[in-house]
Amino acid sequence: MLRSETEGAPDRLAAGLAGLRAYQAAERPAAPDPMPVVARSGRVALRDYGGAGRPVIFVPSLINSHDVLDLLPDVSLLRWLATRGVRPLLVDWGTPQPDEREVSIAGHVEMLLPLIEAIGSDAALAGYCLGGTMALAAAAIRPPAALVTIAAPWRFAGFPDDARTGLADLWEQARPTAEAMGLMPLEVLQTAFWRLDPRRTVEKFVAFGRTDRSPEATRLFVALEDWANGGAPLTPAAGREMAEDFFRDDRPGGGGWQVAGRTIDPSALSCPLLDIVSSTDRIVPAASAVSGMGHGEAMTLGLGHVGMIVGGRARETLWQPLAQWLARSHMR
Repeated sequence: MLRSETEGAPDRLAAGLAGLRAYQAAERPAAPDPMPVVARSGRVALRDYGGAGRPVIFVPSLINSHDVLDLLPDVSLLRWLATRGVRPLLVDWGTPQPDEREVSIAGHVEMLLPLIEAIGSDAALAGYCLGGTMALAAAAIRPPAALVTIAAPWRFAGFPDDARTGLADLWEQARPTAEAMGLMPLEVLQTAFWRLDPRRTVEKFVAFGRTDRSPEATRLFVALEDWANGGAPLTPAAGREMAEDFFRDDRPGGGGWQVAGRTIDPSALSCPLLDIVSSTDRIVPAASAVSGMGHGEAMTLGLGHVGMIVGGRARETLWQPLAQWLARSHMR
């Protein structure tokens, strides 16, 4: 991809390679101790970030790790909210094993339900990316006090056609290996994400190789890339459901997705819903959002899929409005 995106520009190729080398060689600080577990459902744990306020269960995507919500001690939506009248609780999906090959995305939602019940009806739910899709399904079955979806796809027909067919093709190529291993390596989906915007993927390393960055900027870049390039594998059933039922057939948006024997209908939600979308999101386009179907209250940002969570403007544009909305919904 680096060669194809820098063809005819040897200076950009050299800068991209230099950026990759600098990223690989960068020092990594020791990871902080994980937050304490307050509830479990199989391999899935609920981690408590403290705070004396209203409990809010954050549901990350199955793709990549939950670390983007707690990227660094000073770049952490969860740690910040814990100082703003919220008690953030983070779903840790753990690492699936080959004997869980038949656990689909819907099956993971079912694993989430006991955690919601353990915290109680006063808890709100907040889901990021695919975690928002899953949080909406969970809210339809076990209604929380409020629901927030952040950069979460629901109407998969809103994705570009090439992205939908590309993921389906990639799944067909990966299926034999995933079924043989009992797991779908994250690298398969990572390739699909790179294909959504290959120029941007390459350009950030070109810029990293050309720029004399400050230690602080380097620290953030490395932490973010480590998150983007890491994470647990998927179960084959989850990979199949994502490629076929979601991207190919759009069962959620078409009203045909079932979880725990129930068809998930966003219009039937009994709790307040805030759907946070971005007009510049290249990973989850705004056209795929549930609020675009007339469901819930929408908040539209002009930040990217990841930038809205950890970017330089994230605190003022997403963190603070989110805390304020959660406080208002608690008073209803």
